[in-house]
Amino acid sequence: MTTSSRRLRRTAPVLAAGAALALALTGCTKLETSSPSSVRKGASEAKPARFGTVDCRKAKCVALTFDAGPSENTPRLLKILKKEKVPATFFTLGKNHIEKYPELVKQMDREGHEVASHTWSHKILTKIDKAEARRELQRPNDAIEKLIGKKPTLMRPPQGRTSDDVNELSKELGLAEVLWTVTAKDYTTDDSELIQKRVIDQTKRDGIILLHDIYKGTVPAVPGVIAELKKRGYVFVTVPQLLAPGKAEPGKIYR
Repeated sequence: MTTSSRRLRRTAPVLAAGAALALALTGCTKLETSSPSSVRKGASEAKPARFGTVDCRKAKCVALTFDAGPSENTPRLLKILKKEKVPATFFTLGKNHIEKYPELVKQMDREGHEVASHTWSHKILTKIDKAEARRELQRPNDAIEKLIGKKPTLMRPPQGRTSDDVNELSKELGLAEVLWTVTAKDYTTDDSELIQKRVIDQTKRDGIILLHDIYKGTVPAVPGVIAELKKRGYVFVTVPQLLAPGKAEPGKIYR
């Protein structure tokens, strides 16, 4: 387990609290979130996906997302996703992850996945000053662009915590914020069967599934998640594909 992985594991209770508080925080600051269906509504042109054209206005779509990687577990995950022809969205961390596994970031992009940002070092953006928050968002943008030739357009704030200031910074840096609707809380368990069950039990159409490819039990749960959700008629897409023919706008929040 990497140093960053151990750090995130130690802060699992905090992460869990953050997930629970995300909506409360949004409510008290009157920040609005947009659903995929609302983004798609009224849009006219469907976007082609790299694994084939999917119109989520008609198909029962779901987005598989992974936070806090890449890690030593990511090669196995990418192999599973390639075999199953399932695109995912990776909200990557900079320190000890992008900088340690640059070739995996390139592979994610090359194989049709969406490379997004989870900040540089997982600092809670609402607890640091604006200048530091800017650095937390700018550094992954620059690192990702250097590796794949384009800046990320999506960001997931650590613990799902956001604010008006974070929205303003995100807009300035060309980033839309993406939260989630399904969480396996895989930071609390290595039980792959339990992780799989939690995902399947919560998933509905337009679901945005939150997992972490840094934890031991998560990647082994993925084949079962994919198989069961496909059996139930779900089509896997990236977050941008989930919103198409609409598009995520910088400074806005989606879930």
